[in-house]
Amino acid sequence: MLRAKSTVPLDEVHWGALKTLFPYLLEFRRAVVLAVLCLIGAKVAGVTLPFLLKHIVDDLDSAGGLAQAVALPLGLLLAYGAVRFSSTLFGELRDTIFGRVTERAQRRIGLEVFQHLHKLDLDFHLDRRTGGLSRDIERGNSGIGFLMRFMVFNIVPTLVEIGMVAGLLWWNYSGMFALLVLAAVIIYIGFSVVATEWRTRFVRALNQAESQASSRAVDSLLNYETVKYFANEQHESGHYDRELAVWEKARRKNRLSLFGLNSGQALIIASAMCGAMILAAMGVAKGQMTIGDFVLVNAFMMQIFIPLNFLGFVYREMKGALANIEKMFSLLSVKPGVEDLSGATSLKVTEGRIEFQDVQFAYKGNRQILKGVNFGVESRQKVAIVGASGAGKSTLFKLLFRFYDTDAGVISIDGQDIRGVSQESLRQVIGVVPQDAVLFNQSIRDNVRYGRVNATDEEVDEAIRHAHLSDFVQQLPEGADTLVGERGLKLSGGEKQRVAIARALLKKPPIMIFDEATSSLDSRSERGIVTSLREIAREQTTLVIAHRLSTIVDADRILVMEQGRIVEQGSHSQLLADGGHYAVLWRMQQQESGAETLTAAVSAP
Repeated sequence: MLRAKSTVPLDEVHWGALKTLFPYLLEFRRAVVLAVLCLIGAKVAGVTLPFLLKHIVDDLDSAGGLAQAVALPLGLLLAYGAVRFSSTLFGELRDTIFGRVTERAQRRIGLEVFQHLHKLDLDFHLDRRTGGLSRDIERGNSGIGFLMRFMVFNIVPTLVEIGMVAGLLWWNYSGMFALLVLAAVIIYIGFSVVATEWRTRFVRALNQAESQASSRAVDSLLNYETVKYFANEQHESGHYDRELAVWEKARRKNRLSLFGLNSGQALIIASAMCGAMILAAMGVAKGQMTIGDFVLVNAFMMQIFIPLNFLGFVYREMKGALANIEKMFSLLSVKPGVEDLSGATSLKVTEGRIEFQDVQFAYKGNRQILKGVNFGVESRQKVAIVGASGAGKSTLFKLLFRFYDTDAGVISIDGQDIRGVSQESLRQVIGVVPQDAVLFNQSIRDNVRYGRVNATDEEVDEAIRHAHLSDFVQQLPEGADTLVGERGLKLSGGEKQRVAIARALLKKPPIMIFDEATSSLDSRSERGIVTSLREIAREQTTLVIAHRLSTIVDADRILVMEQGRIVEQGSHSQLLADGGHYAVLWRMQQQESGAETLTAAVSAP
């Protein structure tokens, strides 16, 4: 099973990632063409400016009096202002028009990654670190925006402009100017490429350090209560500070490497401009060039090297952006461990019969959990599964829900192998109340409505009532509109569990699974929920994974699991009469319950 690990060497970046962006450019062909026309207009205006400036200076230099000094270059000055404005205007229009393409690409790719993450298997999400993953996606999306903006309309146009300027200098003046420009550009680009490739390792190290620090902070804050329970604030701070120390060191190396790159580029630019000015000054001294020509050469050199310096920045940032987005793109190459077969059909449930036939399963291929499990659940029957921790109870639910596929054997619903139907259609017919109920940071009503997003308020209220949550909701100042906090932290374990039960009840599926659904409830709430579940079970096929045996005494059949096998099955009374594993578990829980009652009575005032 593949995982989201980067296989790229530390000093290499996949330029092939750029291919992913091209389809998004083609989606807005007219906008791209219009933006290119604006780009051409801006570049033509930019190259025209130095010539206008030359003629203005020469006219001023040759003017015989004040009247001539004002009248002669006035038209050129107005033209200079118009051309400069048009250069800026065309550039702004280009960025504005192409901005739509950039934003749509970010939206589409971001959505694609989000949807893909939801398709990945449970193992991937158990291994992931949420803080680092969200940071990688955020940086990757920003990197895409940068690449789309600067790659298309900065790098190639800048190189074209350099070629145009070198040609104009060669044509109008000496070939030495053109050779100087081309040599400086080649040296500059060569140095930038080599130095930037060298810097990539520091960018990667900094990104990794940022992700690690972010992951540590998020993980600690999500487990805020656990930290408090054990008074481990200093322990967490120490861990986080060590991550920040790694980040600080990586940041320092990154900054020093950037200093070396910028200094080298500045030296190349200063040397080239100084050389060009010396050549132009010598031309003026010999009478071969005018003062206007000197100004034109200076303007051209500035016009070349300012965008060239920007080109160096763009190249550096492109490398950094590619380093940022490669992890996000690598997520798209991760294959889900569970995928729909080609031509998978929709599951059609008429009765809701479930059958496990010789099911075998091992986590990651080396931890055998189920060893040939066989059982069936008839329509509208309630079957409970009990056993010690690690016996494989919850694994049965994960296989039925297709979080994993079986290694051998068949699981079917109404005679249909669940591997041959779409996962969406399978999960639409199964309602689940997990042992650990995790809620969205929204209102109680919104969390319940998540079971069926188009449900009315009346249906939501009915589900809340069936889950014995009404009394609690009525006590709240904002009622069902009360926010539950991140992961439901504002609610107790029992309250969260009842919200999860209400959410599953609202879904009204033909098959319902309760995975230790009453484990967080007090005895009174548990009795109420069990009564509701009995009513629900009459209309649905129900599979109950239970620890408290008192909650499943009314089950049509009870399966007892041990070490991945079903060792006993029958009704509550039958299993007690057999005197096997179930009877032992029952007696132990009855003794524990009696001891708790006695302790409570002794402790009472």
